[in-house]
Amino acid sequence: MAVSFQTKYPLRPITNVPRTHRPSFLHVRVTCSATTTTTTKTQPNREKKLVVEKRLVSPPLSNDPTLQSTWNHRLWVAAGCTTLLASLAKSITGGVGSHLWLEPALAGYAGYVLADLGSGVYHWAIDNYGDESTPLVGSQIEAFQGHHKWPWTITKRQFANNLHALARVITFTVLPLDLAFNDPVVHGFVSTFAFCIMFSQQFHAWAHGTKSKLPPLVVALQDMGVLVSRKQHGEHHRAPYNNNYCIVSGVWNKVLDESKAFEILEMVLFFKLGVRPRSWSEPNSEWTEETDLSSSQA
Repeated sequence: MAVSFQTKYPLRPITNVPRTHRPSFLHVRVTCSATTTTTTKTQPNREKKLVVEKRLVSPPLSNDPTLQSTWNHRLWVAAGCTTLLASLAKSITGGVGSHLWLEPALAGYAGYVLADLGSGVYHWAIDNYGDESTPLVGSQIEAFQGHHKWPWTITKRQFANNLHALARVITFTVLPLDLAFNDPVVHGFVSTFAFCIMFSQQFHAWAHGTKSKLPPLVVALQDMGVLVSRKQHGEHHRAPYNNNYCIVSGVWNKVLDESKAFEILEMVLFFKLGVRPRSWSEPNSEWTEETDLSSSQA
């Protein structure tokens, strides 16, 4: 019994991709289906169809809705700022009432230093583990992977759009502390630590900015090392993408990188859980940076 195959849709090279999309990834999904018919000679005639679907994945444009702030974003940022101000007010008024100045100030400095460390640990974790399906932080993991592909898009994000996720966390974390404690030392630490964490994404965005377009005060703070510098954070976006994770001041980056603290943690997790970090893989298309073509052509 003979079987004949007929390909109705042969696979041909795709040559009609618009020029404006050529820098983007081209994903091709191929699906095959087979149907069986019976001829007058009772011989099965199998017809094989090949369907090619083209899907272009492009970087978000500056007017993309995903980069713009919504009222929901603004309300969460306002709520986060309110809880921060309440904590700061308790630290100041408590210090004045008890004649304590040095202790709250030192606690605030400790909060600033530890916030940089916390930002680095969190950044390392979501850069290397999990995906968009991870509970609670899946959307942030997905966003950070997109950020590695198109780092310049963070400078296109509107203020509340960039901060609202962290503002929500700060609101639910700091508000109970505002209600439970009146100690000026506690609030000296809490207000500074929470402020640096909530605004770390703005510091991060400034680290991707062009010096000529940044406010002079921001440039001065970066040059003094108060905020993470553009040069230091730029090293994070170069192969092998496994250093300079801290994005508040960057003061911990040298310590963590020279001590290989994250590499040790990666080895422990690998031998204990069998999980490989993304930084161990060869840089691929999901990690390779694309430049802002619109800016380079302007």
